[in-house]
Amino acid sequence: MRVYISVDMEGVAGVVHVDQTRRGTGTDFGVGRELMTMEANAAALGAFDAGAKEVLINDSHGDMRNLVFDKVDPRVQVITGSLKPFSMVQGIHDGRYDLAMFIGYHASAGSRAAILDHTYWGAVVSCMKVNGKVMNEASLNALVAGEAGTPVGLVAGDETCCRECKKLLGNVETVTVKWAIGRYSARSVHPEEARKLIRAGAAKAVKNAARYKPFRMPAPYELEIKTHNAGMADSAGVMPGVKRVDGTTFRYKAANVRELFGAMLALIRLAGEGVL
Repeated sequence: MRVYISVDMEGVAGVVHVDQTRRGTGTDFGVGRELMTMEANAAALGAFDAGAKEVLINDSHGDMRNLVFDKVDPRVQVITGSLKPFSMVQGIHDGRYDLAMFIGYHASAGSRAAILDHTYWGAVVSCMKVNGKVMNEASLNALVAGEAGTPVGLVAGDETCCRECKKLLGNVETVTVKWAIGRYSARSVHPEEARKLIRAGAAKAVKNAARYKPFRMPAPYELEIKTHNAGMADSAGVMPGVKRVDGTTFRYKAANVRELFGAMLALIRLAGEGVL
């Protein structure tokens, strides 16, 4: 059994503010990265408990070099740093993984009662859809995993994220570690309890791996991105194949998942040129 783990930070227990998630904003970042590391490690330990022979963790938050390596089980391998062609799911195509887990995940941009909600780049994207369906980061990444033949068995994060993933992905285990009061406030379980829950959830997902199916959507794929202002859509509009819908929204059609995901990353980066 080979298990793939993608770990973000905004959905981690106790994390509620950007100061905890951004390098250089203060001492809270050190706390945030340690909490993130320990939740990722809990998922790995749960996978090993249930018989996994190999676990790969992809650091998927921000600049993607947040994990504190000496606090991760030595049996684990880690992907760190950016840029990465598959970003939050880099490595999913490196051989056949039997199961994927998304830890520390959060809800889609614009969600109500969701901690630090965003979709890939919060300063740029106000809504993202594929084939008319609003997507969060978990479902976008699950689509890439599905194209590689790997199902998602576990998502851990805030309650709104878990609810979204149940709706988008269907049969998936979820572990809720906090409940949003507002965008920057939440009721959270204790970090040690969160790790116990994640470890148990990961073990359950591995034991039941045969129940999960790769997440797929019918091709071709129509990507729609709504930005925060027209300047961002102007910037993205220079890419061939982009069709403008209105002042802040554009679409792009892709023939397959790899093209869809690559176009999404490129278009968001281009749109970022409009951030003032």
